Amino acid sequence: MITKFVVAFCVLALAAAVAGSIPAKGLTYRVTLTEPASVNGIVLKPGDYRVTVNANKATFVLGKESNEVSVKIEENTRKFSDNQIQYDRKGDQNVIKFICLGGSKTRLVFN
Repeated sequence: MITKFVVAFCVLALAAAVAGSIPAKGLTYRVTLTEPASVNGIVLKPGDYRVTVNANKATFVLGKESNEVSVKIEENTRKFSDNQIQYDRKGDQNVIKFICLGGSKTRLVFN
């Protein structure tokens, strides 16, 4: 009887240890770029991107192409109603300054 209890306790302890070591995936958003733009030196083609945010990294995924860039995350006082992208024009290229994520209070600021 005590042996079964010890085995069950060990199995539960092991499960808890493994569950605690699995990293969180991060928050995922959808962002549409209507024209080519660069972010932190990486050129992104137009398209519907899946953007995953983890700590100070944002990953832009379009099909099988994936680009990870550093990002500063800011919180607004109110939720943004839609996605908003602020560009700077440098020469003949659009450079993304920040992205306000619709449906959240999150703003992604790029260097």
